[in-house]
Amino acid sequence: MKSGLVSVSLRKLSVLEVVRLASEAGLECIEWGGDIHVPHGDLAAARLAAKVTADHGMSVSSYGSYLRLGAEGNPSLESVVETAATLGAPTIRVWAGKKSSAEATVEDQALVVEAALAAATLAAASGLSISYEFHANTLTDTAESAAKLFALTPHDAIHSFWQPPNGAGVDEALASLEVALPRLSNVHAFHWWPDPATRLPLVEGRDRWTRYLDRIRLTGLQPDVLLEFLPCDDAALLSTEAATLRELLKS
Repeated sequence: MKSGLVSVSLRKLSVLEVVRLASEAGLECIEWGGDIHVPHGDLAAARLAAKVTADHGMSVSSYGSYLRLGAEGNPSLESVVETAATLGAPTIRVWAGKKSSAEATVEDQALVVEAALAAATLAAASGLSISYEFHANTLTDTAESAAKLFALTPHDAIHSFWQPPNGAGVDEALASLEVALPRLSNVHAFHWWPDPATRLPLVEGRDRWTRYLDRIRLTGLQPDVLLEFLPCDDAALLSTEAATLRELLKS
């Protein structure tokens, strides 16, 4: 498993600064975000990020598109796929709608499914995949709803990220990981406890993350594991967080 960074963790820094800090911290790959660093349709930005990443001996892990499947106001799917392909990202991170599984109607679910299959088909034509993010207020916010969505979207180019649900205990988090494992592409690593407002150092979640990573190892999968955000959004803490992550991956 490669250690990496989600670029939105350092939103205020330039592409070059993000890569430099990630490289100095010993990380191996980067997910570039479509909100700041590599905007949808900005192929020059995509080429720059790809070059700078490669020049520092790192790889592009994924493209964080923030595309909300089945929702209004999305960038064009074609521009998202073209940007990801130019960037050299193997997969495009997407959100399964904009409503929680408890709030979503049958019609909402159908829109997400239709959009997911269309996105996967277009991505696959460029040799890419899409990956659902396990996130609150989407159709992957519980293990049960995620499993249902996977069953409704049986496409080879539809994968899944995973991250521990906010506020979930270890057993609940492991249950959601179990659902994601058959399609797992990447993992977002952080330790927010007991809620998203309390962003603690990853080392304080060492026992939890050891269990999560051990479960992944049992499958033989080797997803990229990406630091997402930092305590206090402090870039100076990246080296410490990266050291914890690298130690966990070697355990």
